[in-house]
Amino acid sequence: MNHSEKSKFILSKLNELFPNPQIELNFSDTFTCLVAVMLSAQCTDVVVNTVTHKLFNIAKTPQNIIDLGEDRLKSIILPCGFFNVKSKHIVDTARIILEKHGGQVPSTFAELEALPGVGHKTASVIMGQCFNTPAFPVDTHIARLANRWDLEKSRNVRKIEDSLKKLFPVDAWKSLHVQLILYGRKFCPAKKHVVENCPICLKFSENI
Repeated sequence: MNHSEKSKFILSKLNELFPNPQIELNFSDTFTCLVAVMLSAQCTDVVVNTVTHKLFNIAKTPQNIIDLGEDRLKSIILPCGFFNVKSKHIVDTARIILEKHGGQVPSTFAELEALPGVGHKTASVIMGQCFNTPAFPVDTHIARLANRWDLEKSRNVRKIEDSLKKLFPVDAWKSLHVQLILYGRKFCPAKKHVVENCPICLKFSENI
């Protein structure tokens, strides 16, 4: 199968398996989404959701976060790991949002990526999920699948992102990003991967 045939099969299979995909992080608005995504670095969504349930009950706006302070924030987000740097980035980001953006999360890639601790992937999630701007965030799951399915043999996530954007229609990116993560977790894990239990890998192995 060539790349075009693969992409069509992948999209069809993912739409069949995950017809209504939803991001698994819990949030109520753009700012809480930003905080949740920042906390999710090197951490599972389950742990992040447990932490944000507690955090957002007492602090869910930029001013709330600043009032809470780094030390208190650290104690709350500790289970997410890297709590020292994450707490500093979140407080600094909250301050910048208040001082430079009128308390509103900015809606451009450049402005988002200028915030402390907000890289391209995080900005892409916010742009796609909150502002409905075409974006294709690539995390470890998506990078693994792209390489395993020979869509892009690279460790460079920006190169993988560019290749996937060319293979899949723009109007599918928002859902596809979530579908690929869900598929990777359920059927195509990094370890103990069983081809026979992985519909897409099984299909591609049959067409080699």
